Amino acid sequence: MKSLRYLENVVTLALDEDKCVGCGICTQVCPHGVLVLRNRKAQIVDLHGCMECGACANNCPTSALAVTPGVGCASYIIQSWIKGKENSSCGSQGCC
Repeated sequence: MKSLRYLENVVTLALDEDKCVGCGICTQVCPHGVLVLRNRKAQIVDLHGCMECGACANNCPTSALAVTPGVGCASYIIQSWIKGKENSSCGSQGCC
């Protein structure tokens, strides 16, 4: 979802392609289309579109995906809705 961008260069999403078995679950659960299957392996095609919700990592049967949910973008967006941008932060990322 290239039209949605929160903060650049803070995403914690990582993929270990050697662990990927190509099940495609990550592509189904990712709300922003960050992942695709190519040549029977998951690939990250839009890293900065990741909102760090953790759906891909939580559903990966081989732990090929890792993300620290709530540390970066998703946490910041939710906090800004609740507290306002001036009172929000990205936790330990220190990006805001």
